[in-house]
Amino acid sequence: MIETLISSKTRIKLLLKFFLNSKTRAYLRSLESEFGESSNAIRVELNRLEKAGMLESNLVGNKKMFQANIQHPLFKKVHNIVLKHIGLDRVVENVIERLGQVSQVFVVGDFAKGLDSQVIDLVFIGNIDQKYLIQLIDKVEDLIKRRIRYLIYSDEEFEQMNEQEFPADHLLLWSKD
Repeated sequence: MIETLISSKTRIKLLLKFFLNSKTRAYLRSLESEFGESSNAIRVELNRLEKAGMLESNLVGNKKMFQANIQHPLFKKVHNIVLKHIGLDRVVENVIERLGQVSQVFVVGDFAKGLDSQVIDLVFIGNIDQKYLIQLIDKVEDLIKRRIRYLIYSDEEFEQMNEQEFPADHLLLWSKD
């Protein structure tokens, strides 16, 4: 879907990288090795997005670090388009409504790092109906053409976890609060 609107594959990768998780920060050389593309193609797209105000940058040592500009008026819209592109909007709508007492849902793994992947890793917190979750995930996987892996923690288990036990790169997808 997004490929028909945006012809630059590099720009799509950058939008996924920075607008899926707004906390993601990266610099040109790290993006070059991550994307496997020339630094020039990435630099051109970074400059365009920065000039448009979609990305902001600052120097850390001798590295120019880029990050999504969450104050930009289009940030939420682009974020939602990225979620729709990977299918997470359908996961949230179809799964959380009927699962029981869901407290929070996190995206972890590649998507939390802003990388596109054929596997979406989710962590559910709460009292979840696991049989129903499996049925819903099967349906959602057919819709979005991606695999879903998941972990479930009760509220108590989650509260007792320390920072080392929970993935460092995580993105809060949904919270009952």
